[in-house]
Amino acid sequence: MLTKQINYTGYFENARIASRKSIGPAIINNVLQDLAAAAVAQTDYLLKENKKDLDQMDPNDPKYDRLKLTAGRIEDIAGEINNVVELKSPLGRILSRKTMPNGLQISKISVPLGVVGVIYEARPNVTFDVFSLCFKTGNVCILKGGSDAEYSNKAIISIIRQVLSEHDIDVNVATLLPPEREAADALLNAVGYVDVLIPRGSQQLIDHVRNNSKVPVIETGAGIVHTYFDEFGDVEKGSNIILNAKTRRVSVCNALDCLIVHYSRLKDLPMLVKPLVEKKVELYAEKTAYMILKGHYPDALLHHAKPEHFGTEFLSLKLAIKLVDTFEDALDHIATYSSKHSEAIISEDTARIETFLNRVDAAAVYANASTAFTDGAQFGLGAEIGISTQKLHARGPMGLEELCSYKWIIKGEGQIRKP
Repeated sequence: MLTKQINYTGYFENARIASRKSIGPAIINNVLQDLAAAAVAQTDYLLKENKKDLDQMDPNDPKYDRLKLTAGRIEDIAGEINNVVELKSPLGRILSRKTMPNGLQISKISVPLGVVGVIYEARPNVTFDVFSLCFKTGNVCILKGGSDAEYSNKAIISIIRQVLSEHDIDVNVATLLPPEREAADALLNAVGYVDVLIPRGSQQLIDHVRNNSKVPVIETGAGIVHTYFDEFGDVEKGSNIILNAKTRRVSVCNALDCLIVHYSRLKDLPMLVKPLVEKKVELYAEKTAYMILKGHYPDALLHHAKPEHFGTEFLSLKLAIKLVDTFEDALDHIATYSSKHSEAIISEDTARIETFLNRVDAAAVYANASTAFTDGAQFGLGAEIGISTQKLHARGPMGLEELCSYKWIIKGEGQIRKP
């Protein structure tokens, strides 16, 4: 049987044409408000389509929770869209302005990136998030979701395009590519059509995009997240933070993967992890830590750590435990295994905290707080298009400002440059 050939260039050309059309800020906000209302109004439809995807996935798969939509989650998505509405548009901001000795007036102005491609896995909320942020910033988005979320993404894009049509806006400002892998390969090679490509998902996906894309890439890295309980840490504060960072939602990139404990606080380890028992978190502890926890933590949930447990993004109810003799050892461990996403220290020593915050190389570095806050909405950005772990252009949660570039505007009165 012949495989159906799809002309992806048509998708890209339509998106590029749509990117040249200007839409006023008032209209943008009206569209987003209507989209938020439409998402809630069509909750039953979204849940029905989402169930088709869920029925094809093992509930024990770490991606299952990411894939799952609920009425509450749809309400939250609508709330984030409305948060984006309330934010001031970053477009047209004068970043700098000066008049040169020759009379030229030179301004640096914020502008959209243009056509933004996003490749992501089983996370249908990303479809809403990316569209709302791109639309608010005057960008056009081309979305390539995973086959695991095919029905969910199609339902979401149909609602988005319905709202766009009601406002007489070119629906090609939001394009969902077919779920086939060939679509991703085409997007990686869409030079001249797509201005920037953002992968969201597993390290394998991110590596594939970075290594194969001919289009400029902004990396949103996997989250291999550590929390270091210092020799000056508060046990009650620490146990609450560890519980929240590990179990609030295990399938997200800001979830805790490795607890590092100063050796002098070894006796406090059972208390630090005690709240995790109720959530049935499996611990993978080093030999000494294992011996201390034996008898204080359920045998069925306590395991000896192996080398591969460190530097692993679990995305499940699993946690590695590392003991260190010194603060420097903790910094070394984080530097070795961190994905530069989110890292935290629990300590009551001000100097120790400041040293940690200054020396740890990550997009978000915390003191006495849960890494679960690494999120665009929690950072006051309305929503996020991803968590960038690179250092060029954007780092950390990418909101409206991170979806902008700039251009130079030069005004003269006949000036010419001398030979």
